[in-house]
Parts: sequence; structure tokens; C-alpha cells
Amino acid sequence: MIELNGKQAIVTGAGSGIGAALTRALVAAGAEVACTDIDAEAALRTAVDTSGPGTARAARLDVTDAGAVQAAVDDVVARSGRLDLMFNNAGIVWGGDTELLTLDQWNAIIDVNIRGVVHGVAAAYPLMIRQGYGHIINTASMAGLVPAGRLTSYAMTKHAVVGLSLALRTEAAIHGVGVLALCPGAVETPILDKGAVGDFEGRSFFLTGQRSKTGYDPDRLASDVLRAIERNQPILVVPKLAYAGWLTVRLAPNLMQRMSSRMIARRRQPQ
Repeated sequence: MIELNGKQAIVTGAGSGIGAALTRALVAAGAEVACTDIDAEAALRTAVDTSGPGTARAARLDVTDAGAVQAAVDDVVARSGRLDLMFNNAGIVWGGDTELLTLDQWNAIIDVNIRGVVHGVAAAYPLMIRQGYGHIINTASMAGLVPAGRLTSYAMTKHAVVGLSLALRTEAAIHGVGVLALCPGAVETPILDKGAVGDFEGRSFFLTGQRSKTGYDPDRLASDVLRAIERNQPILVVPKLAYAGWLTVRLAPNLMQRMSSRMIARRRQPQ
């Protein structure tokens, strides 16, 4: 068991899914967690349902509001004098044919998935430089590493998160600050059943691509994340099939493009 006794953490998007699992893992390891979500009741449920040597305190947070994100960081520092772990996890998805997306949908996913992460970095990173320590964990996706048709807007934002994370890591190291890009395949969370545009069926689409009947267990993912932080890894890609897909992209990008195109074509054929 990784020990994080007394470590101060903020988790965004902690009302469900990966964020809730991260909160549980952190509290079990002894951390003091600000469990935040735009849905205040969901954040409270996560905090109340979490137990361990650490603690979880719920708060409403809209990551598209830069001032609110800064205030959340300032509040943790005012309470404890430090911030050890910043999990920029909040995210949304749109799935379906790209031509069906409205500009409002494009703007919404950019605001949450890119600007939300930027706001977290802008609030936490200067503080961590002053401290001389800390870790920023940005939730991206396997869709941020591979061509992901019918998830175009989502893939765009997650590629941006991967790029931000890996670039920031190269300069953060000299300040004693770690940065991790989290890139899981399909995880068993509510997001699998959200954001459908047109006839898109998210759960079927995600799980077929992963050749699985269920998504990766979020609590297992949270444990993976804590180990990756301990090892100061730059990127975490799980499960094994997702890692194999990432390697294929790196070693044979044209092959992966063809495979992805064929998969999209098959899914569009009448059943």
C-alpha cells in the first residue's frame, strides 16, 4: 500500500467514475482530499462514502471558471500550507459523426477538457514551483494517443492534454514537480453512457474497440495511478490492450489509421 499520510490533494470531477475512485484510493492511502465536482451533491456523496486514514472534503467546482479553480487551490493552501497533488480529472465526451456536432458542443468540450486542465495547471503549478515539490496528474485518454474517429472532438482535447502534460513535465522536473498523463482505455464509468450525438452508442463503441464486455475497473485504475505517481512515470496507459494499441501507433502509424478506418466503416454498416 502506498502511503500518502498528510498529503494534500485536489481531485476535479470527483463526483463519479475515475475521480471518485481516485478520491477513494487517496483517502485509503492517508491523503487529505478536496473532492470537487460541478455537481455538489455528487461530490458530497463521494466524500461521505469514502473512508480511511485520510479524509475527503466535498466542494462544488466548475473547472471552466479559472477564478474558482484558483480559489480551490488557495483554500487548500490556506488550510494546510501546501498542495502536493493536483488531479485535473474533470471531463466530458461527445461521440458520433463529426458533421453532427454543433459549435456549442465543440466549445463545451474545449472549455471543460482543455481549459479546465489549463486552469488547474495555472493555479497549481506556480505554487508547486515555490514549494519545490508537487505532482500534477492530468486525465487524458487512450483517445489522446490513437486516431479515434466518431470521437473527434474528444480525441482532439485529449491529444491536447497529453501534449500539455509531456511538454510541461520537461520543464517541471528542474523544479522538483512531477507531471503524469493518464491515458486509459475504456473505463467502467458513467461517461460510457453519455454524450451521444445522432445514433452513437457509446458503451458499445468503446467496449468493442477494447474487445471487452466491461470497462476497466476504476478502482484498479486509481491504484495504477498512485503507483505511477510513486515511480514518477510520464504517462500511464492501461489496460494491456490499450498499451498494445499505443505501441502500434508509434511503430506503425499508417497501419493503425487503416485499422481505425475499417472499424468505423464496419460500425456504420446496417446490422
